[in-house]
Amino acid sequence: MVAMQSLAQPLPTVSSGKVERIENFPSEFVEPRHIDIWLPAGYAPDKKYAVLYMHDGQMLFDSSSTWNHQSWEADEVAARLIDQGVVQEFIIVGIWNVPHLRHGDYFPQKPMESLTAEQIEFATNDLKKAGRITEDFAVRSDNYLKFVVTELKPVIDNKYAVYTDQPHTFVAGSSMGGLISMYALCEYPDVFGGAACLSTHWPGIFSVENNPIPEAFANYLSQSLPDPGSHLIYFDYGDQTLDALYPPLQAKIDSLMPLKGYSASQNWETNYFPGDDHSEKSWSRRLDVPFSFLLKLESFRNY
Repeated sequence: MVAMQSLAQPLPTVSSGKVERIENFPSEFVEPRHIDIWLPAGYAPDKKYAVLYMHDGQMLFDSSSTWNHQSWEADEVAARLIDQGVVQEFIIVGIWNVPHLRHGDYFPQKPMESLTAEQIEFATNDLKKAGRITEDFAVRSDNYLKFVVTELKPVIDNKYAVYTDQPHTFVAGSSMGGLISMYALCEYPDVFGGAACLSTHWPGIFSVENNPIPEAFANYLSQSLPDPGSHLIYFDYGDQTLDALYPPLQAKIDSLMPLKGYSASQNWETNYFPGDDHSEKSWSRRLDVPFSFLLKLESFRNY
């Protein structure tokens, strides 16, 4: 969900491990934003950790500091799975959104550019009606990913005790964050080994009828999904509130995956959670599933 906080905010309180912050990370490509880095308990510079980049970073750890008093509780879920030996040890890099720029930062750019002028106008008008934009729709996701890959990742790689290679680098998000995670995997397959896309917002806007965007996303994936032999991709969805739009749209994507060489429960997983709505509370309840899929110990793999 859209986060509405100001950047002037204390560090989130976590139940396990600790959070460090890079304040107002400067970029040539996007507006400055905070980066919150969660380190598991016992983090040691003489070890090596996988890295999970997550979008909407201000919503990840501490419900007392979020606009809707919900969070992913990502620290609790990650710590529990690490302690249980289910997943490899990893850190979480939470990339804050800039609320009024979020939709344009996260909307996959190449699918958008495949639309006609009339279709783009349709999308723009829908987003204006929904109050998500006030001017013409400006998509900046190519620049957002350049920021993540060419500016942020080198800093994380240099500052923290992490693996820097593709098999240990992952990306995750929900809703529009699910779209940009999918796009990151496709655009930078040599950087990211897997993506978790929760409640992926396949409509792109807030109308389904006569909406050309889901088809544009499917066409993009049919051309751009990375090698299934060296990538993992996870989708899920509920059926309440905004997630009620997703079942038929996700089904179309699911029908595409085997055609591109992906095998269910091996390198691709789609899960349906009846009764779940479009909220951090729902994503938190099931976060152990994508974490386990992406970061399972078997994913220490050589390609």
